[in-house]
Amino acid sequence: MDKMPAWADIVLIPLISLLLAAVISALVILAIGEDPWAAVKLMVDGALGSTYGWGYTLYYATNFIFTGLAVSVAYHAQLFNIGGEGQATLGGLGVALMCLFIPWPHWTLAVLGAGLAAAAFGALWAAIPAYLQAKRGSHIVITTIMFNFIAGALLNYLLVNILKPMGSMDPATARFPEATNLPTLHEILAPIGINFSKAAPANVAFLIGLVACVAVWLLIWRTKLGYEIRAYGKSESAAVYAGISPVKIIMIAMLISGALAGMMAVNNVMGEAERLVLNSTEGAGFIGIAVALMGRNHPFGVLLAAILFGFLYQGGAELALWTQIPRELIVVIQALVILFTGALDNMVRLPLERLFLALRRRQEG
Repeated sequence: MDKMPAWADIVLIPLISLLLAAVISALVILAIGEDPWAAVKLMVDGALGSTYGWGYTLYYATNFIFTGLAVSVAYHAQLFNIGGEGQATLGGLGVALMCLFIPWPHWTLAVLGAGLAAAAFGALWAAIPAYLQAKRGSHIVITTIMFNFIAGALLNYLLVNILKPMGSMDPATARFPEATNLPTLHEILAPIGINFSKAAPANVAFLIGLVACVAVWLLIWRTKLGYEIRAYGKSESAAVYAGISPVKIIMIAMLISGALAGMMAVNNVMGEAERLVLNSTEGAGFIGIAVALMGRNHPFGVLLAAILFGFLYQGGAELALWTQIPRELIVVIQALVILFTGALDNMVRLPLERLFLALRRRQEG
């Protein structure tokens, strides 16, 4: 029998961990001479108090949805894919090639082609570490870390020497054609009477992210392949006894994981920058690890955690802009959230398990 209900594992534990991180963050802000309540109010107002703030929060959240889902799918096969940064980088390359060299008549076709290219480039970049793990026993953590740096170096070379427009000093591609520009949430919501900020970068990729959450849920919990992935993740020896091929599961799980990470580029490269630039991922691949951990590797949890980290990114930017709180402290706050929701998970989990177990025994008695 489970030690606690599923809702407690998915919602209650992360919520308590988040509250603990907030308390410690407040003490740190107080220690440097700032008002924690004023800081919280500024973060909430800046990230959630207007459609402009919501636009940036959802833009960041979209990136984290894709990278969080990428980590989650691999984790269900007991694979720790921390190569989302590199896979998203190569996904951006796929988006750029499709947008620059194919004359798309409309954004609906362009986003389909660019999304498939982003997924393919991300999947292929993940396939190499997956093969090394499946066939050679190379640890997936080490190889995916290495491939992050290789992807960055490769993109640097391509932008500086091949894709940069003639005469430009900026290591970036040319602007994508207007036909490939994705509609923003302002343009999507205006026809139904919702006045969303024109300046906010949130775009149709957020809706694609929601579809991806549903698709991953269906894959992991409603398909034979998802069952095999989870079975292999729970026990490799039992899975092999049941006729499940480890090589097959490792390759497929990492291909799907890499494809999801690569599709992040639809949001930041195609939707926001409308060109490919250096460091376009801005650390979203690593934040995806924290998002997956906090979301308990469940698509709904990943969605909520992604919105939370989107709030922290946008709210943190407002703090750095309007207060004396240094930008580095914003990183500390984010790190505290990751610490309590990840590394110190058992500090919250074990007492709650004992509490629910005691309540169940009392009900049964």
